[in-house]
Amino acid sequence: MKFKLIMALVNEQDTDSILKAAREAGCTGATVITSARGEGLEPEKTFFGLDLAGQRDLLMFIVVEQLARDILETIAKAGKFDQKSGAGIAFQIAI
Repeated sequence: MKFKLIMALVNEQDTDSILKAAREAGCTGATVITSARGEGLEPEKTFFGLDLAGQRDLLMFIVVEQLARDILETIAKAGKFDQKSGAGIAFQIAI
């Protein structure tokens, strides 16, 4: 049996809805790492040294290869990655 690791970096307020959508697509579990911080091409704005950017969560799913694409597309749809700039990103790695 072959597996894929799906990783998704999402806004923390979208985590629960993305986890629910992944579960409905066939995912049986996930690991969530909270309060991750990303850095883009240009530094985020700060206010007296305080970061104004929201925290992100890293979601990790190990799934069977046959379900990986459907789950990945479901995650992207639930997180509205194609509709909102900076909404998140998801990708898969063969393991």
